Amino acid sequence: VQLQASGGGLVHTGGSLRLSCAASGFIFDDGAIAWFRQAPGLEREGVSAISRADGSTHSANSVKDRIVISSDPGKNTLDLQINSLKPEDTAVYYCAAGNRIIASQRMTPSAYDFWGQGTQVTVSS
Repeated sequence: VQLQASGGGLVHTGGSLRLSCAASGFIFDDGAIAWFRQAPGLEREGVSAISRADGSTHSANSVKDRIVISSDPGKNTLDLQINSLKPEDTAVYYCAAGNRIIASQRMTPSAYDFWGQGTQVTVSS
């Protein structure tokens, strides 16, 4: 599985940004695709994840009221639009995919075997 992430950039507080992730290769129905982020000095944290089996999503409390999720299961894509961006959203954002991921693990980085290159999101105050 290979992952191609795009989007990111520099935006002002209150702006919006769209992140796109496309996974090539086979992801089984027990798998998931997710976005994680990591700010300097902090641990990598889950932003949003989608189940390959039923399309159910899970998002972090810090963003769930500000994101719009779009996905094409047939193409294994997961796009996020993050609105009302805050300086604390500044981080490197990573796309990830994996198989055999249960619901409780979808926001756990160690559950994912495949990672895309990170894309920097910087929100200026």
